[in-house]
Amino acid sequence: MRAARTILESEPLPLADRPLPPAHPFDYDSVLEDGDTLHEECGVFGVVGVADAANFVALGLHALQHRGQEAGGIVTHDDELGFNSARRFGYVRDNFTSSAVMETLPGPIGIGHVRYSTAGSKGPTQIRDVQPFFGEFSMGGAAIAHNGNITNADALRRELIERGSIFQSSSDSECIIHLMARSLQRDIPARMEDALRRVEGAFSVVAMTRTKLIGVRDPLGVRPLVLGKLGDGWVLSSETCALDIIGADYVREVEPGEMVVITSDGGVESVRPFRPQPSRFCIFEHVYFSRPDSIIGGRSVYETRRQIGVELAREAPVEADLVCPVPDSGTPAAIGYAHESGIPYGMGIIRNQYVGRTFIEPTEQIRNMGVRLKLNVNRALIRGKRVILVDDSVVRGTTSRKIKEMILDAGAAEVHFRIASPPTAWPCFYGVDTPKREKLLAATMSEEEMRQHLGVDSLRFVSLDGLYRAVGEAKGRNTSCPQYCDACFSGEYPVEPADMIEKGFRLKAAE
Repeated sequence: MRAARTILESEPLPLADRPLPPAHPFDYDSVLEDGDTLHEECGVFGVVGVADAANFVALGLHALQHRGQEAGGIVTHDDELGFNSARRFGYVRDNFTSSAVMETLPGPIGIGHVRYSTAGSKGPTQIRDVQPFFGEFSMGGAAIAHNGNITNADALRRELIERGSIFQSSSDSECIIHLMARSLQRDIPARMEDALRRVEGAFSVVAMTRTKLIGVRDPLGVRPLVLGKLGDGWVLSSETCALDIIGADYVREVEPGEMVVITSDGGVESVRPFRPQPSRFCIFEHVYFSRPDSIIGGRSVYETRRQIGVELAREAPVEADLVCPVPDSGTPAAIGYAHESGIPYGMGIIRNQYVGRTFIEPTEQIRNMGVRLKLNVNRALIRGKRVILVDDSVVRGTTSRKIKEMILDAGAAEVHFRIASPPTAWPCFYGVDTPKREKLLAATMSEEEMRQHLGVDSLRFVSLDGLYRAVGEAKGRNTSCPQYCDACFSGEYPVEPADMIEKGFRLKAAE
């Protein structure tokens, strides 16, 4: 078995010469540069049993671009040319639409990954941290793409290095490859089972050998993974929206703690490598991370977000003239709020669809423009109105303050914030890049203190029970055994973040 042939960018530029990372189409970081948002984790996609698998992988990654804009990669296998890999910084559309690149990725099986760093190098600094990762084993090569975060990665890394492993990246995901290499099992799926039993945290993994496509979810099912059918072939994806783009049929979710092994002849085997546990899917996938046209647990993400707005209107009514979303993530909730409250809905803020990469040198003057590079107020609609602004979350509050100022500058009589998630008071250690706890507004202020800090007439968040009702739990949150992972709101971590505790992080005191 020949080693994977990898097509890489040129050597990294000096820091001062590197281009800015691409802007998230729904976030404001690229123009604010203050980290006032929660970044998605990553997106994974794989396909087997189709001609030119790389083209389908590229399309799938394009549909998952919202989950990671920093970098992406594709690995394929061809019987004659073996494993081939291409990894790039930036958008899928800028890298994997070139025929020159796609011709280097032949074969009927392939996997891909879009990345926003939650572990490993931050920003476009090291191509070696870009997934999928490839390893050559005695029974053949294998590549893996991982969405999530390994909470005991530091301990595993130290152990593996002491036993002779040589790491090529700073990513936690590489631990899985090294654990597989050290396993004594006789085939790659069994080695992956062996490796993942050592791993703690959250993971949805898509992997491939020469002839098999493998998908695995952690025992709690924190991160998403779905199975689809494409003609005679099969597809694994982080979200259903990526099945739609290639015309694949949704089959089912890969269940928490399940490993699915799909062979090139179309056979599908399901195994359960882990001890069964109650599911704790990430509830923030419903609030923000997943695309609104995706389906999670049989529920439309769009409909769930609209229902959050309904719950908000019931819990936090206010007299006003207009309900406005903060584009785009606040839109479905704003529609639900307007419908339930009877207050007219209006596009009081218009998003510039073409910001993308910062188009001029980000001088201090440009940075001071803040969200105005991305958002503009519809002054004719706003002037003289009592406005309810609906957004998905408040992290550090700097973006919210700037948007409030824009609304008041446009002549609004009052500004009321309604937030389609509970206060974000705790960092996520399961694959979401969040600020340190002391940087989270809700960790240091009460709701009234946050209202005063933001300078708005009122501020209300949907309750945790209201959020649970919106996702289909009619009785709200089960406090003794929560149905979802909501650690960013509650501080109750379903998997102990061992590495962070070792670094001094203090868990919430038992009540």
